[in-house]
Amino acid sequence: MELGPKTADPHTSAQPSKDSAPVPSHPAWFRWLMPSVTDLVFVLQLGVLVYAPLHSALLRDAGLGWHIRNGEYMVATRSVPRVDYFSYTKSGQPWYAWEWLYDVLIWLIDARLGLNGVVLFSALVIAVTFTLLFRLALARSGHLLIGAGLVLLAAAASTTHVLARPHVLTWLFTVIWWQILDRSQSAGEGFSPVAVRPREFHRSGLLWLPALMLLWVNIHGGFVLGLVLLGLYLTGHLWTWLTVSDGEQRQQAAKSAANLGIATALTTLATLANPYGYRLHLHVYGYLSNRFFMDHIQEFLSPNFHGQAEQRFEALLLLTIAALAIAPGRIRAGQLLVVLFAVHAALFAVRNVPISAILLTLVSAPLLGKTADWAGAHPELSPLFRGVLTRLHAFSARISNLEYRFRGHALPVVAVVLSLWISFHGGRLLSHQVLAARWDPNRFPVKATEFLAAQGIHDHVFTPDDWGGYLIYQLHPRLKVMVDDRHDFYGEPFLKDYLRVKSLDLGWKTVLEQQRVNWVLVPPRWPVASALKEMPEWKVLYDDKVAILFGRVTPVHP
Repeated sequence: MELGPKTADPHTSAQPSKDSAPVPSHPAWFRWLMPSVTDLVFVLQLGVLVYAPLHSALLRDAGLGWHIRNGEYMVATRSVPRVDYFSYTKSGQPWYAWEWLYDVLIWLIDARLGLNGVVLFSALVIAVTFTLLFRLALARSGHLLIGAGLVLLAAAASTTHVLARPHVLTWLFTVIWWQILDRSQSAGEGFSPVAVRPREFHRSGLLWLPALMLLWVNIHGGFVLGLVLLGLYLTGHLWTWLTVSDGEQRQQAAKSAANLGIATALTTLATLANPYGYRLHLHVYGYLSNRFFMDHIQEFLSPNFHGQAEQRFEALLLLTIAALAIAPGRIRAGQLLVVLFAVHAALFAVRNVPISAILLTLVSAPLLGKTADWAGAHPELSPLFRGVLTRLHAFSARISNLEYRFRGHALPVVAVVLSLWISFHGGRLLSHQVLAARWDPNRFPVKATEFLAAQGIHDHVFTPDDWGGYLIYQLHPRLKVMVDDRHDFYGEPFLKDYLRVKSLDLGWKTVLEQQRVNWVLVPPRWPVASALKEMPEWKVLYDDKVAILFGRVTPVHP
C-alpha cells in the first residue's frame, strides 16, 4: 500500500518555506494588527453564520432543546441523569445522557445569553474548525488557491449538517486529532519497537490523544471516530511493516506501530472515563448497528447527490481521486485507509459528509500541491500552462510568508469580543437589532405551544419526534412529551409504533389508545391530521397552518 517511489516526507515538501519568496519588511505593530488570510477566513465564516440569514439554519433541529434542559437539570441536581424524566411514555427507564458535558455548557450559555449565545458558540466552533482546516491545507499544499478551494468545498459540503448540536465539536476534535496523528508519524525516530522510552513517546505528541479523549467521550458519541482513526493509522503501519523490503522502512514502521499501539491503549482506557463506563460503548454499538435506525432515521440515510451540498462533496471526492491517481511520490498506507474510510462513511450516511469532507481535504491538500509543483516544472507541458502555474505558486508563496508574519490576529479578536458584547446586550448594537436568534415559527409549533401552555395541557400529547425537543425547551417540566429525537433511548419497537401513527399504517388508532393519547399536535399536511378531521371522537382545538391540535371529545384517562 506504499504507492510510488520514495520521496521526501509531505510535511516538509508540502509546507511553504519562509524564504521561498521575498516579502517586504514590516514594523512589528503592522505585523500584529494586519489581518492574515486565515484571519479573514475566520471572520467571514463567523459573520455568515451569526449575522447572515444562515444563522437560522443552526436552530433548525429542536433536539437542542432537550440538551439545554438536561444541562439545567444537571446543574440543579449536581448529577448526571441515569433515567429519563422528559417523557411520560418512558419516564424512569434507563437513559444514557452521553453528551452530558455539552449539555451543561450549552445550558450555561443559554441561561446567560439566550439563543443568541447558543448560535454564537456554535458558529465559533464551526469557524475555528474550518479556519484551522484552511491553515493546515495551506501549509500542507503550499498553494493558497488549492487550500482555499478545498476548504471552500468542504465547508459547503458540511452545510448538510450545520446545526447547533454537539456534533460540531466532533468536527473540531477530528481536525486536531488528525493533525496530532499525522505529525507523530515522523516523530520518535530511534524508538525501540519493543520498549518505547517515555520521554520520546511524550515528544511524539501522542499523549495529547488520551487527554483529548477525556473531553470527547463526554461531549459527543463521535468519540468512536478517534478510535477508528487510530486503528486506521496503526493498520497502515503494520501493513507497511509486513510488505516493504527496505530494512529502514520496516524498522520505522515497527516503531510507529509501537507508538500508536500505546496511544491506542491509553486512549481506549480514557473512553471509560464517562458516567456510564463500558456500558456506554455497548449502548453506542447497539445503536449504530441497528438496521432499523440506520434505514429510518433521516440523517443516517445515504446522501442525495442532487442537493447542492452533496454536489460539493462529490467535487471534493473527485479531486481526491484525481490527486491519488496523478500526484508524484507516495501516500502512506494509513492515509489511504483514511480516504477509503471517509468515502465509505459519507456514502453510507449523510450526517458523515462533513467529517468525510474534512478528512479528504487533509489528505488531498499535499497531493494536489505536489501535482501543481510537478506540472509547473514538467518540460512536456505547455510553456503557457507552466508559466501560469509558476506565477500562481509565487503568489501563494508570498501569501504563505505573510501568514507567518501577521501573527497578532487582531481582527478575529475584535470580531469575537464585539459578538460577545452584542450577545450580552440582547443582540443589539447601539440602537440596532443585529442578532435575534429564535426558533423558526414556520418550522416549529411556536403559537401552538403557547396554546398548550395556556390550556394547561401537560402530557399525553402525540407530536412529531423532531418537535419533542422544542416542547421540552419551552414547557419542561410542566409538560412531558410522548416522544422526541432521542431515538436510541426510545428503541425500535416504540419507534415502529410512532411511525405507524405518522404514516397512518394499520393499527395506528390502537397505538394512540395504548399510549393514552388525548391530544395530537402535528403538521396539517400529515395523513393523520386528515384522518382525525373525519373522526367524530376528535375535534380541532387549534390550527395555525404550521401546527394543528386535535383533542379527544372524551379523554382517555391514565
